[in-house]
Amino acid sequence: MQHRRRFTQTTSLEERLAQEAERLREQAKKLPHGPAREILLRKARQAETGSHMSEWLTSPGLQAPK
Repeated sequence: MQHRRRFTQTTSLEERLAQEAERLREQAKKLPHGPAREILLRKARQAETGSHMSEWLTSPGLQAPK
């Protein structure tokens, strides 16, 4: 039986997504206007949206009543 390798993340999902979005935006700045740049910017927006959604879902205001 194979064992799954477990990896403990040192940063939160929100931080990792925000870093990825920043990295993609920096990469897009280096490209000329065109489809490749638009793809990178779209991926950056998706990462930012994912980060915001994760923050929203884990916010204390969204907890079930006790």
